[in-house]
Amino acid sequence: MIQTLVATLMWALVASLLIFRRKRTDRSITYAALTIAIAMTLNVDGIYTAVDPLVGGTNLATLLADALLMTGLFFLGRGVMKSGEYRPTLVRVAVSAPVLVISLSAIAVTFVFIDRGRTTTQFMSDLGAQPATAAYSIITFVYGGIVIAAMLTLAARRYRHSAGVQRLPAALLTLGSAFGVALCLAVIVMDIAHVTGRLGLLHAVQPAYGPLSLLTFLFLCAGFAAQPAVRRAQHYLRDKRTAALAAQLESLWNRATQVRPGLSQADPLAASTEDPEGRLHREIVEIRDAMIDPRVTFDTSRTERTLLERAESHLVGNDTAVATTLPIPNVEERES
Repeated sequence: MIQTLVATLMWALVASLLIFRRKRTDRSITYAALTIAIAMTLNVDGIYTAVDPLVGGTNLATLLADALLMTGLFFLGRGVMKSGEYRPTLVRVAVSAPVLVISLSAIAVTFVFIDRGRTTTQFMSDLGAQPATAAYSIITFVYGGIVIAAMLTLAARRYRHSAGVQRLPAALLTLGSAFGVALCLAVIVMDIAHVTGRLGLLHAVQPAYGPLSLLTFLFLCAGFAAQPAVRRAQHYLRDKRTAALAAQLESLWNRATQVRPGLSQADPLAASTEDPEGRLHREIVEIRDAMIDPRVTFDTSRTERTLLERAESHLVGNDTAVATTLPIPNVEERES
């Protein structure tokens, strides 16, 4: 049941990423989600029992699923690292290709020494007493724990350096990574307990596996899905704010272009096709031009100047270059 829920969450994440991140040049997160979704799908009992006989019926599907999971975690860690400037050496090493290759080679070698028997959906429960099986699982989850711990470091730092709604994705990723590290530690403890015959410890830790798995993937999926959703919502709200400011400045801009015609009058067709940011920028520039031109008389009230400054601040929040290109008024102004 848990595996089915996790697989469903991963495929939902894949769908959301394909919708919201389709224009992004870096596809690391999408590749990671797709790879992990396939791995989790292979772990669903009904699908596993159908796939494993196709590859020999000796639980090779377990190796395939785990290799895909590790590869997916590699892409996931790389994607998180690329999305920020903070890239400490230990994080770069943890999500490096050589570490992945070494880990994949190690699980492939140890897998060969496992007496695997026939297809079983309880691979670790049935075979975990073998040292080779314990080594295989420990290597898999040590690699996963290292990569997820690196993600935890990056997500926690991003949370500390974010504000407002931008903290939401970082908070979700931090929680998901924390649960993921706890999951990996729990599995490693269970592996050691099983192979050493400490079944009491195994049975004590085992109930935590399902909830930790679900919480890990739930929060990680929510975090990665929230990133593009929050970004899109912010862009939408910014566009609405830009259009509103342009509309509020229109009467002042009309007065400015009456006393000092600007580009709008020279090329009205181009001006009419501008995006909201371009329109607001043009209005501000043409108003400022009228304010500083000594050949014309153009008075503004305190309320109008406040509105103009607010519009400038709005643009500067997205494009600091705009602020340096706007002329500074130096005219006699009337007070409201």
